[in-house]
Amino acid sequence: MSPTVAMILALAVGTYAFRLVGPALHGRVELPPRIQELLSAAAIVLLTALLATGALTEGGGFAGWARPTGVLVGAVLAWRRAPFVVVVLGAAVTAGVLRAVGVA
Repeated sequence: MSPTVAMILALAVGTYAFRLVGPALHGRVELPPRIQELLSAAAIVLLTALLATGALTEGGGFAGWARPTGVLVGAVLAWRRAPFVVVVLGAAVTAGVLRAVGVA
């Protein structure tokens, strides 16, 4: 067995084990409210970092102004509670129009 296949199998088993732990420990382990708040904040920070790197970078450099502007339009539409389809189309159309007129 190659090292790559072994690593993929190890990651698959670990991922499956994490998925089993949640239902198995539900109701048995009680986290303090402070830890629950910290975990909630950590999830928001990680999602924000993922959004920022996906919106602002491409190939290790700046992605240009069209993509972040599209993401910003999508975020504003989502904040205003627009339907999901409107959010996605608004972001895509904004980025597409900016790219069509020459904004990178």
